[in-house]
Amino acid sequence: MTKPIYLDYAAATPLDDRVLAAMQPFFADDFYNPSALYDAARQTRKTLEAARAQAAAVLGARPSEIVFTAGGTESDNLAIQGIMRRFPDANIITSAIEHDAVLAPAGQYNHRLAPVHNDGLVDLEQLEKLIDDNTVLVSIMYANNEIGSVQPISKIAQKLQAVRDERRRSGNKLPLYFHTDACQAGQYLDLHVSRLGVDLLTINGGKMHGPKQSGLLYVRGGLELEPLILGGGQERGLRSGTENVAACVGLAVALELAQVQRHDESRRLQALQKQFFTAIETQLPQAVIRGSRKLRLPNNVHLTIPGIDNERLLIQLDEAGILAAAGSACSASSETPSHVLRALGLNDDEARASLRFSMGRGTTADHVTTAVETLARLVA
Repeated sequence: MTKPIYLDYAAATPLDDRVLAAMQPFFADDFYNPSALYDAARQTRKTLEAARAQAAAVLGARPSEIVFTAGGTESDNLAIQGIMRRFPDANIITSAIEHDAVLAPAGQYNHRLAPVHNDGLVDLEQLEKLIDDNTVLVSIMYANNEIGSVQPISKIAQKLQAVRDERRRSGNKLPLYFHTDACQAGQYLDLHVSRLGVDLLTINGGKMHGPKQSGLLYVRGGLELEPLILGGGQERGLRSGTENVAACVGLAVALELAQVQRHDESRRLQALQKQFFTAIETQLPQAVIRGSRKLRLPNNVHLTIPGIDNERLLIQLDEAGILAAAGSACSASSETPSHVLRALGLNDDEARASLRFSMGRGTTADHVTTAVETLARLVA
């Protein structure tokens, strides 16, 4: 049987062999609880802290600012609810195209949505207008998982700093924190927290060839969060439960590998993305490419093909050996059209005529050629 062409790397990535090798000892041999007192467990604790330091170094952070979690969803929830539980009477602002892992917890509080332009970039002028004297948290996704648009995080951070400065002058003591969900950004974008200007940053190992159910939250030193999970007080009291050392080690290795390779891999994928766009424009001229063409992840191709049913087309692509997606895999079972596409101004019919191809380390030029030819044939 011919191996299918996988074009859904935004949903899941295969585990890197180097990551698996680093994790292997902690599945059976070095299985000890890092909190135990005997020497074998203390060695496991050293390994865990080495992984924390490794991840921190990649982000330009201190090890004490890294909280290991069970993935991007938990990290987003800890960031959002960890702040908002401390300031329940304040408000939170997010973009309209955030992942549900941000929108769902934010929706439990006084929540405002910043609109986006039709290319998926946040309307900065409207974002500024939404911030008032009672805003305590702004959460803006670094790179969108559906349409690939990349937000100007450092520029937003500068605008928020101006608000903080004004608050100090006026005597408003309410802090203003900035969180970014960087789950899709790890392989392609700069993650240095000081250059980005963020207080909180979410990473997901399963999106960058690390283990699924692995993640971290960067929490700037001095920032206090209310924990979501109570118990033994692990992870500085922010995430109780015996640490999954294998996942933490794997995440740290995957994160470092992704950032070391990101420039070369981005250039390679940008060439494939350009090939994809050119082939679509030639073979499927009725298709509309969604998202910013300039500020965009190099692996993302998102299309609206008028008149198609994306669910039916994805099944036909699957039968033809092409694995793609309609949008976020986390909400793929929902019959509601994508909130991301509706935020761009698409109606329900247009949203249901849209699909996403996301490339990765295993994607080749031949894969792109075959995918577009197959898509054009099925649409025709």
